[in-house]
Formats: sequence, C-alpha cells, structure tokens
Amino acid sequence: MINRPADEIEILAEGLLFPEGPVWHRDGSVAFVEIGRGTVSRWSPDGGVHVVAETGGGPNGLAVGPDGAYYVCNNGGFRFSDEGGYYRPVAPAVDHPDGRIERVDPQTGKVERLYERCGAFPLNGPNDLVFDARGGFYFTDTGRVRHRDRDHGGVYYALADGSQISEIAYPVLTPNGIGLSPDGKILYVAEMEPARLWAYDILSPGVLAKQPFPVLNGGRLVVGLGGYRRLDSLAVAASGNICLGTLVEGCVTIVSPAGEVVGRAMTPDPYCTNICFGGPGYKTAFLTMSLTGRLGRCTWHEAGLKLEYEG
Repeated sequence: MINRPADEIEILAEGLLFPEGPVWHRDGSVAFVEIGRGTVSRWSPDGGVHVVAETGGGPNGLAVGPDGAYYVCNNGGFRFSDEGGYYRPVAPAVDHPDGRIERVDPQTGKVERLYERCGAFPLNGPNDLVFDARGGFYFTDTGRVRHRDRDHGGVYYALADGSQISEIAYPVLTPNGIGLSPDGKILYVAEMEPARLWAYDILSPGVLAKQPFPVLNGGRLVVGLGGYRRLDSLAVAASGNICLGTLVEGCVTIVSPAGEVVGRAMTPDPYCTNICFGGPGYKTAFLTMSLTGRLGRCTWHEAGLKLEYEG
C-alpha cells in the first residue's frame, strides 16, 4: 500500500476561488480554472497567477486540444458560501444558466461557445473532459442539483471543431472525473456521490461497449470505495493506475485497473478535487485543493500518463 502524508505537498498558489482542472505546460506553468471567479487562470514558475480568460458561469474542467486552445467544461455557475475558512458551492447560480463546452484562445483570452446541447437536450453541468488520439474528446455532464431534485448525468463525445456531439452513456449518477487508459482503449468515469469508478471498452471513437441490464449506465464496475467519500476528477498513471481526487477524505485514491486500492496520498484539504502530471518524466503531481483555494505539487511515486496534447 502506497501512502503519502499531506506535509509533502508544496503550496504554489493560494487565495484561489475553488480551483479545478489543472493542466501542466512544458514551460513549467500550470493552467487551471477558478469556478468561483469564472476564469481560466495560470500559475507561472515565478509564483505569479494571472487570468487568461473570463468565461463567466462555472468553468469546471480544462484540457488542451489539438489546436493548442483550451477546452472548458462550463457547468453554468454556482452560488458560493464562505464558511469557517472553506469557500464552497451551495446552490446553482440564481439565473440558472445552461451548461456549455467552450473553446478559449490562450493568447487572446477569446471565449467561443462550441456546444450548449446534444440534440434536443441542453447540457446541464459539464464537468470534466479528456481528448483522444484522434482529436475528439469525451466529457461528463454531472447535471445540476437543486433544493428538491437533481438532473440525471451522462457521458458525451464531441469533436473539437464544434461540428458533432453524441450522448454515449446515460443515465450516470453524478459523473465527474473522466480519463483514458494508456492504450486509449478504455474510458474511465468516476461517479461522484456513490464513489464508484466505471470502465467502458471503446469500440471506436465515441462508441462504447455496454454491459446489459441490470447495469443501468452500461459500464463495468472497477471499484466502489464505500464509506462517506465522494469522487471528483481523475488522472491516469503511465502504469495504468487510476488516481482519483477523493472528497471528504481529502486525498488522491490510487486504484489499479483490476480495482485494487493500492494507495492514498493525503492533502491538507477535504476537497482534493483534481490531479494532473508534469515535470521531468511526468513524476510531479499538481493538485487542486478547492475548499482552501490552493494549488500544490509533490513528487509522485510513478510516472503519470502523458496526455495527447499539452500547452
């Protein structure tokens, strides 16, 4: 069992408004979103943080596409509460805006909306995304939670030029993190509220093999963590291990493709939401700690998986 204490994490930036979606760049900088500020922001090695673009709403997931642009899952926005030093979302934004997928020019900050719906159905709360080798991307839509009810969530596949989107798994209970296996043949999806990780075999880009009823979402269960935990985003290691941001417990849970929990890396925040890899040999982990508004890094015990596209 691999366990890492929280005091091994170096804090790079503080005072952020619910950061998520870290993306490492080859110049050493890290881009991320701030859901509470409605921005794509970027930390530079000199210690400074600057705003790249103002998206409004609730930018949630971030990835670099084949054209070098940022692609953003925008959940539409939340109302936030500052309680006991924790800045957290408590309800949808007052005007209930629709979710959307956006393209952001990292040089000019121009924001372009690519998708607001899939066929007849609007996107409610896009959350996280990952690009494949062909330049398309998979993304989760968690849905929105209201005082008395919530939306069903789903998984989608879309092209980066805004020309095609399809629903590929539905319904999924609060889908959040999403990632691909090292060979690109398996799609992983984390369900937030039940703390379950699902796998889908990919038949072709945007086409998944489905398990029959009684599995409602068609996935193959990798692991259910149990207890009072919630899963957020994920990253995949070069070995194939899946690294899951684990809320409440405040850690990254490391799961093998066979479903064995092989380790935990603790953080000083109950909401360790996201992880990405970078640095020499991709052996540095960058972590967003959202309740306390911090970006951190630590040396990882194995190499992370190199993504298809980098800044």
